[in-house]
Amino acid sequence: MIKAVFFDLYNTLARFKPSRYELQSQACESFGIDLTPEGVTNGYAIADAYMSEQNAVMPIRLLDQDKKDKFFAEYERLILQGSGVEVSLDKSKEIFQKVREIPYGLAIFDDVIPSINQLHIRGLRLGMISNLNRDGDELAKSLRLDEHLDFIVTSVDVGVEKPAPKIFLEALARAGVTPQESVHVGDQPTSDVDGAIGVGIIPVLIDRYNNYSDFETCERIENMLELPSILDRFTI
Repeated sequence: MIKAVFFDLYNTLARFKPSRYELQSQACESFGIDLTPEGVTNGYAIADAYMSEQNAVMPIRLLDQDKKDKFFAEYERLILQGSGVEVSLDKSKEIFQKVREIPYGLAIFDDVIPSINQLHIRGLRLGMISNLNRDGDELAKSLRLDEHLDFIVTSVDVGVEKPAPKIFLEALARAGVTPQESVHVGDQPTSDVDGAIGVGIIPVLIDRYNNYSDFETCERIENMLELPSILDRFTI
């Protein structure tokens, strides 16, 4: 019986505001580079997978500044490749710096609160597991999720990033459930799906941008409103 559901943050519960496409387009404008919404979506899928793989080997926050700069230069280069744009690492580093200079925030997807309310009615414990290097309570208040989630675990709270077991085990401890009684929903095959499987939690991949249409490792949903019916399958 499922007693708890955990959620990733980016592209699961929340998105960038302005959108990633708007941020990238604004940064690239001064370099004479044109992007497409579909290209940026595809590029971020590749770049975010690259980030998940790096965090699995060595958390980005622990890299020295030179290695961080090289990582994000490659990260940006992969984003641009999605739109068929090829640039040098030196140029992608400049563009990424422009992106970082643009003010942005986070906005909750429209389907999140209605779905969470349905899960609350079922009496489930709800939490968020995020690699964001920020205090969990502060993050919850800033997103106005503190009234909707029972707890948030971030990498700054436990000192590791997904897919490391420790961050998932902390969520289990706070929820007071066993791995077999819990589900983790996230958008990354490595950090979310593999991380959950690594400790025995049931994973669900949320694929809002149809990046993994052929994914078969676990249940896949395209929006949060599909989640309640997926949970019903785990209780049969």
